[in-house]
Amino acid sequence: MPEYLAPGVFVEEVSFRSKSIEGVGTSVAAIAGPTRTGPLRGKPEVVTSFAEFTRIYGDVQDLSFSGSTVLNHTALSAKAFFDGGGKQLFVARVANFSTPSAGFASASDSNNHVTFNSRFPGAMGNLTLELNWRDSENLLLSVVTSAPADGEIVFLDATGLGNDATAADTSAQAHPLNVKALVRKTGGVYEIVDDLCEITDDNGAAVAPATLLDGGNHLLAAGLVNDADTSVTFTKVSARRPSSGALANGTEAVLSLSSATDLTDYYTGGNWGTLTTLYGTLNAAGTEFTVEASSRNPGATGPITLHLSALAAAPGSIRAMMVQRSFDISVRNGGSDGPVIYTYADISTAPDSDSSLSSVMNATPAKRYDNLTSPVSCSLANGVTGDQIITALYALFDSAMMNPGPMSVDGPRYLINLSGGDDGGTPAAVHYGGEADEVNGSTGFAAFEDIEDISIVMCPAAAADETNHQAVVAEMQKHCRKMRYRVGIVDSREGMSLSEVREFRSNFDDSRLALYYPWVVAADPRGTQPTVNLPPAGFIAGVYANTDVQRGVHKAPANEPVIGALGFTQEINQFQQELLNPAGVNCLRSFAGRGHRVWGGRTLSSDPEWKYVNVRRYFLYLERSIEKSTQWVVFEPNGERLWDNVRITIENFLYNEWANSRLLGTAKTAYFVRCDRSTMTQNDLDNGRLVCEVGVAALKPAEFVIFRIGQKTADS
Repeated sequence: MPEYLAPGVFVEEVSFRSKSIEGVGTSVAAIAGPTRTGPLRGKPEVVTSFAEFTRIYGDVQDLSFSGSTVLNHTALSAKAFFDGGGKQLFVARVANFSTPSAGFASASDSNNHVTFNSRFPGAMGNLTLELNWRDSENLLLSVVTSAPADGEIVFLDATGLGNDATAADTSAQAHPLNVKALVRKTGGVYEIVDDLCEITDDNGAAVAPATLLDGGNHLLAAGLVNDADTSVTFTKVSARRPSSGALANGTEAVLSLSSATDLTDYYTGGNWGTLTTLYGTLNAAGTEFTVEASSRNPGATGPITLHLSALAAAPGSIRAMMVQRSFDISVRNGGSDGPVIYTYADISTAPDSDSSLSSVMNATPAKRYDNLTSPVSCSLANGVTGDQIITALYALFDSAMMNPGPMSVDGPRYLINLSGGDDGGTPAAVHYGGEADEVNGSTGFAAFEDIEDISIVMCPAAAADETNHQAVVAEMQKHCRKMRYRVGIVDSREGMSLSEVREFRSNFDDSRLALYYPWVVAADPRGTQPTVNLPPAGFIAGVYANTDVQRGVHKAPANEPVIGALGFTQEINQFQQELLNPAGVNCLRSFAGRGHRVWGGRTLSSDPEWKYVNVRRYFLYLERSIEKSTQWVVFEPNGERLWDNVRITIENFLYNEWANSRLLGTAKTAYFVRCDRSTMTQNDLDNGRLVCEVGVAALKPAEFVIFRIGQKTADS
């Protein structure tokens, strides 16, 4: 109560209204089962579309348990749920791995300088990484000049040179001379660089460079010009500045020619044979290319320095020079030609860069969404250098794809294949039940315990495992009873006979479970065959969610079309359903002109009060709504004023339910709320208990519609 210590006018806000109760959602579903990828522990993720499910938990392709291939029922059922009208689905991945580190795919070079790992275990982790260099522009610049700058190294192609064209006295030699050489202009002469030349006379005989000696150098006169008898061409080839930034000494690059070319006379050191694709480094000026002696360059016996102007000796080849210092990685699922499921952009080969491999493909991303959707992580060895990273990447590349050969119309592709991922063994009931672990994260059904919004639970993949099916359903039953406000959808197994499904049903007596039979025939989203048989849970959960949104949870989720169904694996007729319906087995049936429908709405309870799914779910809805919206009552003074507030609050909520045609009878007979001395003893009050009794008349479904028709005699 406020204190009034000084004279004045005081304005206070008070409420004369009772608290209101907001109805909770009932269409949020949860699914537990094996998937192709995704986290195994921690808080389950909610997905709002099948595309989002695919990004986190993988596609609909088959699973392989200990070498045995099975349908991916979890993903297929998730798709059925969203196709049927479901909006929110929590997913708990279930798996059976021998150790926590099992099932991961990886790729690493022999020195472990660069290691790629799938983020989550599973055979889907056997991905293909395609590296695409961002500097994809051709940097080679070829310029024909008549006056090279002093000190420049250019390629000279000259024919018909006379005696006066050489610095030495060659009068005794046959003329004219034909010269192809790398030359450097030095003052008034052109010096042949390191004997890198081809010289012949007019008879085609080779001329030794030594015959051009003048003071210890191989020199040509500076006044070489084109005239009637002489043809002289100077060509300068260099690598221009890339758009991504200036070159630096040691910039990684790749040099490619469209056909094998022999430049033996125009490089120094080592041996590589014919030139097609070579890997090495550029200098800062972009004039020299140093070919590495590594596995990237088969046949290169040592570091080879190539002056780029020597490429003018191969005029018929299409030359290309691209630097390799930043790149993108496209992650492909299903091999080198599979779809791209993720892209890592602008990665640097520098290990200490903010965009290094280990930073962009971090094993522990700062954002949870990245941790869920990023399929691959990369780690670098301590102290690794940029050159070692490049070497490691090339050691990991698929050599056949990197060197397609001179006759191939395809360019080189830089592919890294991850291997070693597997789906483990068949999950058992203990894996579905899971464990509560506050430190490392909970698993299985236990992971759903921290999420309040779930009201529908299913585990369709268990129906494909005859050995563990009943035990898994028992785990789901325990979870629904523990969490109170949830119902579980139980699948029959494929191909069960009527006696088998009745026997299976007899193992359970619980109003929080509903059994559906038989399986659904649907189009195969994998595209491998026309149709596929699926457990009904995903389809039924979609019917539940869609009915709740369109009509309300009070409406029985029956006589509704099964969206996506092409039929059912068994055609149930009326006489067969007369055997199953009293046992609480909900049948899926096809009707001429009315499609494929859910034709049953019972629980697995023997208590007639909780015979129907909609009655059970509607009461769970009422209980949860009242519980959640009356938390304000706790620690309030426990007297008549509080009792009146509680009673009016609940009455207003139930009146709204009645007004929306969800309760049976008039406003006076549809419900009652008592909260007074008749519901509480003095002992209750002394022990701080407020007891409120609520009764509602729920609407039961018109399961049997009976029209009595008789013959009437007309009065005369």
